[in-house]
Amino acid sequence: MAVDPRKQTSLHCLFYWADQAPDRVYLTQPYPDGRVEDITWAQAADQVSRMAAHLNSLNLPERSNIAILGKNSAHWILADLAIWAAGHASVPLYPTLNGDTAAYVLEHSEAKLMFLGKLDGTADGWNDIKGHIPDDLPLISLPLSPRDDTPTWAGLIADNEPAEPKLPDPDALATLVYTSGSTGRPKGVMHSFRTMISVADGLQQLFPVSAEERMLSYLPLAHVAERAAVETQSLYYGFHLYFANSLDTFQEDLQRARPTLFFSVPRLWMKFYLGVNAKLPPKKQKVLFRLPILGSLVKKKVLKQLGLDHCRAALTGAAPLSAEIIGWYRNLGLELLEVYGMSENFGYSHANRPGQAKVGSVGQANPGVEQRIGEGGEVQVKSPGQMLGYYKNEAKTREDVTDDGFLKTGDMGEIDGEGYLRITGRVKDLFKTSKGKYVVPVPIESRFNHPQAEVVCVAGANQPQPCLMVLLSEEARATLATGVDRAGLEQELTEQLDAVNASCEAHEKLAFVVVVKEPWTMENGMLTPTMKIKRNVIEEFYTRKMDEWFGQGKKVVWEF
Repeated sequence: MAVDPRKQTSLHCLFYWADQAPDRVYLTQPYPDGRVEDITWAQAADQVSRMAAHLNSLNLPERSNIAILGKNSAHWILADLAIWAAGHASVPLYPTLNGDTAAYVLEHSEAKLMFLGKLDGTADGWNDIKGHIPDDLPLISLPLSPRDDTPTWAGLIADNEPAEPKLPDPDALATLVYTSGSTGRPKGVMHSFRTMISVADGLQQLFPVSAEERMLSYLPLAHVAERAAVETQSLYYGFHLYFANSLDTFQEDLQRARPTLFFSVPRLWMKFYLGVNAKLPPKKQKVLFRLPILGSLVKKKVLKQLGLDHCRAALTGAAPLSAEIIGWYRNLGLELLEVYGMSENFGYSHANRPGQAKVGSVGQANPGVEQRIGEGGEVQVKSPGQMLGYYKNEAKTREDVTDDGFLKTGDMGEIDGEGYLRITGRVKDLFKTSKGKYVVPVPIESRFNHPQAEVVCVAGANQPQPCLMVLLSEEARATLATGVDRAGLEQELTEQLDAVNASCEAHEKLAFVVVVKEPWTMENGMLTPTMKIKRNVIEEFYTRKMDEWFGQGKKVVWEF
């Protein structure tokens, strides 16, 4: 199949659905005061056209780059579309950036204007970012913006008549996606409208997706994962998109959306899993789940409480998720499918197909994608979603793309006889012990599964053996803070350590487990905006303590 000629770009899709289903709701936005706003396809197209008229009136240089800063919201999507309708390219900024990085992105992208969206300074970087916004950068406030001294979306919509949209050339630059910067300065990945829409074109050959779907948008839209899986898909297929109000209302927002398709990252799948464990301990689960009729009812109740009882396909990506956790969800009746992609190919690379998944793999190459293993075991991919290059960085583009057009992913992997790809680690994650032996952290981390461990990180560069740092779940940390005896948990962690070491080579065996005190968050720089661990930041933070920990000679070290 090929892209529908009536839906060549995401902007084409907006006006297609406004014509075909004008009164059907496209976007549902909750507000802090409890109000919920529904925006139909016709209303979305009208607002986008009016904002495009305003942007046209500013006489910005042709093909300007226009920034969007804010958490996910209906108007984030509308701003993205309005930028395109005025003939410009969008530059999303992560709302959790620090001020220095935000200033860098605005300067590097040469942004001529910025849409300022949903921010409050509590779970985002606004308090730092606001002092780094250039004084001469024009701003437009979306609903829920922290500024009240700028032109507003609502005001400009009211003041402008709809402009005739400039439907873009599919090969024109659509957006600059700045990488999450797990190491060094973020790079501006250039995507055309064609590379963006390729993910929807390919998906229709893998999943039966229709306009009847429902999705909840809550992972950062500044990242390609959410932009591809949620924004682009909803526009192409014409389905209903819901947004979350806040972390505190997330469960309520999920219940409102009752998603039929759900995309998340391993950290959140783990949080859901640990939340269920806190209410229904694993030992009790095993007993109940085995009961013929009651077991089925309990599983359905768990899915309903998670808000996923209507979900027929759930995706996980951005980082590895252990086979044990995937198996737990499948036992509940939720087919959790691992997918794989990068900013550089707009997330369009590999996926496990419904009914054909191999747990532990990221699936087979998507339609139109070529894969191979290059030098040093590195995965190389050529995708229809492949970037145009890095913005103002031709040298890095040449470094990361082979002469025959394959992207060097930076991931190590293996391809089996049926074409399933298994990611075995990051090329840059390898480290050497003081004995001169290389350790690959990811496979070891994936084997450490304790029902109260939220996230783990293998470290130990230049030490005799690697060790493993464990961040306990919020519930477990709260319980320990009350002063309960931790001997039982220590015994369980010791047993899990021994089980992992039993399957490790001698040089990989973990010397000990460290239960860390400091939570790993986006705010303290230890997680990327898609909740992957920033391994180099974590290692640097704890490196000064390594000698002391090794000197204790214990299997479990408590940092608190």
